[in-house]
Amino acid sequence: MASPVTVAAPAKINLALHVTRRREDGYHDLESLVVFADLADELVAEVAEADSLVVEGPFAHGISAGPTNLVLRAVAAFRDRWPEIAPPGLALRLTKSLPVSAGIGGGSADAAAALRIMAALSGAPVPVSELIDLSTTVGADVPSCLLSRPLVARGVGEILSPLPEFPALFIVLVNPLIPVVTADVFRRLRAHDNYPLPALPSPLTRPAQLGLWLSETRNDLQPPAVKLVPEIGVLIEEMAERPGCMLGRMSGSGATVFGLFGSEAQAHDAASEMRRLHPHYWVGTAPLLGVET
Repeated sequence: MASPVTVAAPAKINLALHVTRRREDGYHDLESLVVFADLADELVAEVAEADSLVVEGPFAHGISAGPTNLVLRAVAAFRDRWPEIAPPGLALRLTKSLPVSAGIGGGSADAAAALRIMAALSGAPVPVSELIDLSTTVGADVPSCLLSRPLVARGVGEILSPLPEFPALFIVLVNPLIPVVTADVFRRLRAHDNYPLPALPSPLTRPAQLGLWLSETRNDLQPPAVKLVPEIGVLIEEMAERPGCMLGRMSGSGATVFGLFGSEAQAHDAASEMRRLHPHYWVGTAPLLGVET
């Protein structure tokens, strides 16, 4: 029997997120600078006679292990697209270490991990471009999670521009453990036609360059999310006060707040202070994944 395959599903962070247009289908066009942290869920798979999923870990509570789970939806989508090369079945075990409904793409990252596993265990090579194309049918954030490297995402998240270089940085993530429903945030969004992201520096190799660029950007979903969950605003202010913090901002539709640091020591100090201030919140710190991922 083949050995189990283990794949990480890293947290996705929107360093900047501009909502540029409300589409006729009700969705929104976005422009976002997306990065990934070395904090992840984990998906383990073994070839089996039929597909099954077990969810465990600190954030497994309340997550369905049935066919509506994005992991099983991704597996089913792969089978529908490439039935002749897909493995006969997978026994999957998902360890949920990232908070859910948190604005850091946990479910999408899990689905992307499932697609990577299916491709690894398939009977023939699957081009990355075709896997990305398939991932758009599973969820808007799954294509970027499939790459798990610094990139700019446009459209509803399916138009990806991977960055050729990116500075080495560390991130602190804090979540108040209050789930935020993305649709609720968008319903409270006042402007739907904001200006796009400014042009990125080239080459983008120094933290100071990124910091200056980020000062000209925003997360358009942050104001409505703060109205829904005021704790987000408190966390942003506290994070921005930490020594060495280049930027304190909310990721995605919330409620996770991030702090960006050029120094690993300052990031760890900031995480320790946030844990002291909020002992019942989820706090994580890690380096960002680079372009070589």
